[in-house]
Amino acid sequence: MAASRGRERDGGGVATLRIPSSTEFFVGAGRAFAGALLFSLPMLMTMEFWQLGFTIDPFRLALLLAIGVPLLVRLSRYGGIRHTVRLQDDVADVFVSLLIAFVTAGLLLWLFGEVAPGRPLREVWGKVAVQAFPAAIGAMLALNQFGQGDTDADADADRGEIETRYGGELFLMVVGALFLSLNLAPTDEVAVLAFTMSVWQEIGLLVLTLLLMHAFVHAVEFGGTHRRVAGESVLGLFARSTLAGYAAVFLVSVYVLWTFGRTDGVALHEVISMAIVLSFPGAVGAAFARLIL
Repeated sequence: MAASRGRERDGGGVATLRIPSSTEFFVGAGRAFAGALLFSLPMLMTMEFWQLGFTIDPFRLALLLAIGVPLLVRLSRYGGIRHTVRLQDDVADVFVSLLIAFVTAGLLLWLFGEVAPGRPLREVWGKVAVQAFPAAIGAMLALNQFGQGDTDADADADRGEIETRYGGELFLMVVGALFLSLNLAPTDEVAVLAFTMSVWQEIGLLVLTLLLMHAFVHAVEFGGTHRRVAGESVLGLFARSTLAGYAAVFLVSVYVLWTFGRTDGVALHEVISMAIVLSFPGAVGAAFARLIL
C-alpha cells in the first residue's frame, strides 16, 4: 500500500487515521540513511570539519543542535522519514533522523580514521556532532527526494496550505540557506574571498544574489515556482519575498559564521563581507529549497 500522511477515506468519504506499518517505517529509515549520507558526504570528507572537533566552542555547538530540533520538527511537516499528521509523530521522526545522522557520521568518520577509541571524548563528540545536524536535514528530506511521490489528496492539501503561508516560505528558505552555509562556512575560502574582494565586487555579488533568488523562485518557471498574488506588483513581490528572503539568508550566514568562530576578533566590516560571500550559496540553497519542498 502506498504511504500516506496518515489519512484514508472510507466508503462514505470520511477521512480516517491510518497508522503507518512497520515496513513503511523501516523503508523510510532506509531512505533517511541515504539522505543523511548524500547531504553530509561533502562535509565528512572535508578537513576543516575534522578540525572543528578540536576548535568549536561547546556552547555554540550545543546551541546549534538545540536550534536544530524544533527546526527539524517543523521540517517534518513538509517531508520526513514518513508522512505524519500528529506532532508527536514529527518529534519521534526527528529523533530517529538524529540517531541515523549520528550513526552515519560516526561510522564514516571511524572508517576514515578520524575517530577512534582512546581519542579525547570532546574531539570525537565535536567531530561527529558538527556533522549530525546537516545529516539530519538530509534524513528529514528523504521522503521528498527519494520517496515515490504517492501522497494522497489530503496530504497534498495539507502541504499546500502550509506552503502558501508567508512564514512557511521564509522557513523553507532558512532551511536551504542553513544547509549550504553549514557546508561552506568552516572553509578558509570564504574568508579569503571576503578579504580579496573590493567593495564594488561585494556589491555586485549582493546584486547578483538577489537577481538569482528572484529568478529561480519567481521568473524562470521551474516546477514549484511561486505565483504572484492578484494585484501584487513586481516590486512588491520582490520586496516581500526576495528581499525578505535574502535578509533571512544573510542572518543565517552571520549565525553560522559565529557558530564556527569565524567572527571572533574580526572587524564588523569583515564580518559583513564574509556574510555577503556566504549568502551567495546560501541564497541559491534557499531558492531551491522553496522549489523542491
